[in-house]
Amino acid sequence: MDTIFAEATPPGRGGVSVIRLSGPDSHAVIETLAGFLPEARRSYLRALRDGDDLIDRALVIRFDEGESFTGEQVAEIHVHGAPVIVNRLNVALIARGVRRAEAGEFTRRAFLNGMMDLAEAEGLADLLSAETEAQRKLAMRATEGELGKQTDVLRTKLIRAGALIEASIDFADEEVPEEVPSEVFDLVRDVRIEIEKMLFSYPATERLRQGYEVAIIGPPNAGKSTLINRIARRELALVSDTAGTTRDIIELHTDLRGLPVTFLDTAGLRDSLDPVEAMGISRATERAKEADLRIHLSADGWDGVNWNEDDIRVRSKADLVNGEGLAISAETGAGVADLLDLIYDRLKAKASRSGLVGHKRQAESLSRAYTCLDIDPDMAPELMAESIRQAAHALAEMVGRVGAEDFLDEIFSSFCIGK
Repeated sequence: MDTIFAEATPPGRGGVSVIRLSGPDSHAVIETLAGFLPEARRSYLRALRDGDDLIDRALVIRFDEGESFTGEQVAEIHVHGAPVIVNRLNVALIARGVRRAEAGEFTRRAFLNGMMDLAEAEGLADLLSAETEAQRKLAMRATEGELGKQTDVLRTKLIRAGALIEASIDFADEEVPEEVPSEVFDLVRDVRIEIEKMLFSYPATERLRQGYEVAIIGPPNAGKSTLINRIARRELALVSDTAGTTRDIIELHTDLRGLPVTFLDTAGLRDSLDPVEAMGISRATERAKEADLRIHLSADGWDGVNWNEDDIRVRSKADLVNGEGLAISAETGAGVADLLDLIYDRLKAKASRSGLVGHKRQAESLSRAYTCLDIDPDMAPELMAESIRQAAHALAEMVGRVGAEDFLDEIFSSFCIGK
């Protein structure tokens, strides 16, 4: 396998830049630049020299095979964070036969070398892209291997069930304990119940991982754009007394107390003869229907649309008009904090249903396993054993123990260079 390298820190000017190498020649290459490194996992302050050229003075660390992130020989070089230094070091590495790593190649090698399972790799990708505390916590559970551990427990039960069935087949002419058939069905039932729970939590987990959408809808001039500007604390949307000013959907990505939320400022809902405005209203309606939560904003708190029981009805322009129910003034800010509290409570309730399965690929593997375990006592023992074997195989696929080749390019292409 080739020896690869990449800058592990973000490119650009900074205090320190870290260059990482992985592969069979990592240690030999580093020593041509920094000299002999006697102990692994110990940092050495060394002069980096390419021939007579002093590149920089840097901290250099080596990691032995089997004791590194990738499972291969690994070396790290911590140089001063000037791009010209990094570029000069890159030239020296390429001259020594080391090639630039592709996106996600370090993590891919870690998976191929058995240092992590596929679910952990997906969790690491989620961790690198996490923007809120809730996403970080969710990703950390995955990177710690919780899904793999839970899957191993389920597979162990299925292996036990399969072994009991095989024993009943192999020793059909001999005395077999009566409890064997009932134990098989007990084990299968337990596994199906756990899979049901995991599949039930999948939609909530996926939404938390990807982020929630909250659509602000209502008639023209209800104060939708003023509200989103108030939430953003800056002028994000154009505000005008002219009806139909907002025609395209404006998005505000924000961290609502650890939850990833995108607020959508949509076109005012009304019948319009303007084809462009009508197109904007149509898009707003479709996007709002797909949102996790809708804020119905109007002068009287009722816009004539009843979409979902979780939707929040808000009376706008409370500084100008009196009325009943939850009211805000986006102009003065009155009531906006209470509205955000309510939005947070609704979304937190959705997030509380999340679990460990947050990727479509994982859910599909679980669904296949669940279907395979739809067995009954009238099935032939051979068919029952095959169904259990297929279910165990599907669970192994979910964490990449088998059949992972089809997913590798898609998963690791989402990683940054150097990870």
